[in-house]
Amino acid sequence: MKKLLFILVTITFLASCAEEQNPFEWNKDRIGMLTKDAMVYQVDSLFAMDSIVNPVKGDEFANGPNTIEIYEKGGKHLLSLTPYDADSTSTIENIRVHDERYVTAEGISVDSDFKTISETYKVSSIDNMINSAVVWVNDQNFYFTIDKEELPAEVKFDMSATIENTMIPDTATPEFVFISW
Repeated sequence: MKKLLFILVTITFLASCAEEQNPFEWNKDRIGMLTKDAMVYQVDSLFAMDSIVNPVKGDEFANGPNTIEIYEKGGKHLLSLTPYDADSTSTIENIRVHDERYVTAEGISVDSDFKTISETYKVSSIDNMINSAVVWVNDQNFYFTIDKEELPAEVKFDMSATIENTMIPDTATPEFVFISW
């Protein structure tokens, strides 16, 4: 009887020591509770404590892609999820990170400045778009945009100009941060 009690206490203790998933962990295969293999129909259960705004069916042309918006119960915008297809068995293609609490293991969040990001990850390329510079990070599944208002005049108005790392101020913060699976 004592052995059985000891085994039960040991199992209970070990089970309570299991590490709980951080709801704001951001790595190559996951952001919070959402993994890259999660399907659209699982979003409701993954974010059961949050508010989910699903797109209006049949309104894809008016609103663009069928983006699923995730908000905390208090109203704070957490994530915007864009599935590959409108099918409930589709996986998520892109995620826009809105909340600064989502942090990579290296400490990067949507509030990180360009200097911190470029010192932490190798910038592989920078695309010159109409209103922003899209900064791609090597060996990661995320990219971010910097508003062209923060860039020098010689690239701000010339879409054919090449934007170099040195042209982006160290203090520039991302306008948008996206994860692409």
